[in-house]
Amino acid sequence: MKLNRTIKEWAEDDRPREKLVLKGKNALSDAELLAIVLGSGSRNQTAVELAKELLESAENNLGNFSKLSLHDLKKFHGVGEAKAVTVLAALELGRRRKDVEVKVRTKISSSNQVYDYMKSYLLDLEHEEFYILLLNRANEIIRAKQISIGGMSGTVADGKLIFKSAIEMNAHGLVLVHNHPSGQLKPSDADRSLTKKMVEFGKYIDLPVLDHVIFTDFGYFSFADSGMIS
Repeated sequence: MKLNRTIKEWAEDDRPREKLVLKGKNALSDAELLAIVLGSGSRNQTAVELAKELLESAENNLGNFSKLSLHDLKKFHGVGEAKAVTVLAALELGRRRKDVEVKVRTKISSSNQVYDYMKSYLLDLEHEEFYILLLNRANEIIRAKQISIGGMSGTVADGKLIFKSAIEMNAHGLVLVHNHPSGQLKPSDADRSLTKKMVEFGKYIDLPVLDHVIFTDFGYFSFADSGMIS
């Protein structure tokens, strides 16, 4: 039985690396771009065929694909630890790109802006993370600060750490943000209790908590929009 041809046997226009050089990155499909990251396929598959198999396992959805773990990737024949780590590193670089490109500070005037800003931090996560957005007098973001990382069902946010970080950065206001990997938009009792405590303490030290946004991949819940911060 004849094995599949290697990429070197393909026409030059069909090889992902050469195609990128000749036609530019926009001419490549998702599978071809992933094939370049993989570098090689397996004994019976080219890198492009392996890339197609990986993407098909995620319904050809890059959002779903980015949720695959190191263990998930290594289940595929032809993907060892080195390739899996390379793929995850490439995905993480893509996630961080937005932060690097932003030269002007983002001004926050709505919960929707908070949600859009936090996508580069929280989109596609399968565990909970808690952040604060530290704002200056003009409500521009000074920094997004990670407070804690938890499991699939919760994370612990330390109020002392939250306000310590805000004071050290000379913030004049802050927004609490954490994600619900389950997609549940309704705040838990713990979410409500924490928000109330943080708002009250923020008033006491003249460092207001302007909102608490619960982030999911498909939408968000804003305590401020719901009239739960006064």
